Amino acid sequence: MKILKTLLTPVRLTFILTAGFTLAHFNAIAQEKAETAHEQLARNVAEYLTRQLEPGQQNNLADNLTISVTPIDSRINIPDCDVPFSFDVASDTLHLSYLNVRVSCDTSNWYLFSSAKVTRTRTIVVTASMISPDTVLSASHLTLAEVDIKQLRHTPFTSIEQLSGARLKYRVREGQPVQSNMLCFICKGDKITISGQAGAVQVKTSGIARQDGVIGDTIEVVNASSNKSVIAEVASTQEVIVNL
Repeated sequence: MKILKTLLTPVRLTFILTAGFTLAHFNAIAQEKAETAHEQLARNVAEYLTRQLEPGQQNNLADNLTISVTPIDSRINIPDCDVPFSFDVASDTLHLSYLNVRVSCDTSNWYLFSSAKVTRTRTIVVTASMISPDTVLSASHLTLAEVDIKQLRHTPFTSIEQLSGARLKYRVREGQPVQSNMLCFICKGDKITISGQAGAVQVKTSGIARQDGVIGDTIEVVNASSNKSVIAEVASTQEVIVNL
């Protein structure tokens, strides 16, 4: 009996170790499968939101979308669904930075809400260093960077060349988006050329700006010859155009 017990002990120990390893192995596989299902569902949420948001990109300033889906709690059971999961988000919330997506299985009563953060960015001109007031901008003052459009309250610029010759109104720190309210192509008090077209005749005269303006703005200027005020469109850093 003693010999038999001695012979059986290693076998029993091997069985216990094997059974323990097998159980741990199955638990690891089950956990990995659950994590994969959760990650896959989160990825599906991101893909769904991308499809919902991309058509509206052409209607705002954003060039790029980044969608970060909050990881789904691993304790939540994700069942097998006989059909693909359904996704739904309120259309009137698509402009927001934080969205809630309802995920459901149409063949059962199961559903959950998944949350995501949406970042909309655009590549625009920013300052390359701190710049003092009244600085006339050149390429050395500027660079391009991707900026969250939530930081933009006024019209940004997408080309460094657009800003050549513009003047800053106040001190600007490094990395700040350059926006239309920060500068003037023609500034109040500047001596400018007033141009007008009447048929085949082009008229030019000198004047003084009474307002700040960027290209495309309409500002008040004074005709130096007649001392009369007219409304003109800013065409460059030296010229405005009036309709005759």
